[in-house]
Amino acid sequence: MSVVIEKVQQHYDDVADIYDSRYDRNKGRFYHAHISERVLEGMPHGGRILDLGCGTGLFLKAYEDLGGYGVGLDLSREMIRRARMRCGESEFFIGNAEVLPFADESFDAVASLMAFSYVRRPDLLLAEAYRVLKPGGRIAICTLGRNLLTTGLPAIYTMAELMRLKKIGMGDFGEYYYGRGEMQDLLARSGFSSIRISKCSFAHLNLADPLFQLARKVEPFIEERVPRLAYNILAKGVKAGSPCSPHEK
Repeated sequence: MSVVIEKVQQHYDDVADIYDSRYDRNKGRFYHAHISERVLEGMPHGGRILDLGCGTGLFLKAYEDLGGYGVGLDLSREMIRRARMRCGESEFFIGNAEVLPFADESFDAVASLMAFSYVRRPDLLLAEAYRVLKPGGRIAICTLGRNLLTTGLPAIYTMAELMRLKKIGMGDFGEYYYGRGEMQDLLARSGFSSIRISKCSFAHLNLADPLFQLARKVEPFIEERVPRLAYNILAKGVKAGSPCSPHEK
């Protein structure tokens, strides 16, 4: 395991106890739920899904509530421990998404929320995702895209690390933020078809309450009409073969 990956693993072990206080309460709950809803659009409901970088299982719990079940993979032992307590129908494993310990064609869908920027070899992750997907299976990746917001993040994260702040994601992990064209090319080179790249998220949980509520109201308009102002990038594709389960949204 590389030094950077070990660093990411240790960081999320350290912040696992405060993770849900950020993403499963108040503004954080709305923020994470919106991302989950966008990822779930077009996914087979009632199938078996693989969540790469599953954290404490928030996304898989939402999928279970729709009648599905899945497998979560994460570098952090502490995150996995909490995910197992949250999700009664799904399984969880500690591991690296670039080398998946699963059989060929064993999942109906693969998802990853806010973890792709940490991956050292995205080509390996996507090749593995393609391998474990059933024919007609779907992939959806949501991560921070390259924009004005992310331009200054490396400096902020480095400063936070020097100050030893216990804040989720605050550290110098060498994250990479992708543009739309890059995500399109990555999925295409990995064999995926029907690729769709869009932008999502305008209401950030760090906004003060009045601004957050206003941003939530205009978020659908921003995502559809002024996508350059949305800061997350959402990439979706399909593995060649027969269609997914008919239980789709």
